Amino acid sequence: MMTLVIFLALLNGCCISFCRVLNGRLSQDTSAFYASFGNHVVGFIFLSLVVYFTSTVPVETIMDAPVIAWLGGVMGALFVALNSYVLSKVGATLTVILVITGQLLTGVVWDAISNGVELTPLLGILCILMGILVTKRGQDQKANIKG
Repeated sequence: MMTLVIFLALLNGCCISFCRVLNGRLSQDTSAFYASFGNHVVGFIFLSLVVYFTSTVPVETIMDAPVIAWLGGVMGALFVALNSYVLSKVGATLTVILVITGQLLTGVVWDAISNGVELTPLLGILCILMGILVTKRGQDQKANIKG
């Protein structure tokens, strides 16, 4: 079972990367907000069909969720719009590294609030920040060679 979960998590990561690249490309032709809008319209249609054909949970139960739970949709839309904009400016690799770093920082803060600060996650974030610097420096050197 754990192998399946790991595979699904890796597949999800691949889907996120493809989604970022496609939305970044779409934002070049339109704007980050149009790309986000298109992403969410298509996603809504797709998930509506999935829920319609597979769900055993009554739709009415969704109204039982607390109001704050609905902010996840706002954050998701903001994520797609910001990601589309940033990707079109700095490229896929740096965007992914920065987004993952932001996710890790948020996770460390949440964990620190609930469980106290641990050294290992902080060292992991430090390694990622070093990777960002190396990646950015490499991109700058490529630009200088071409320019």
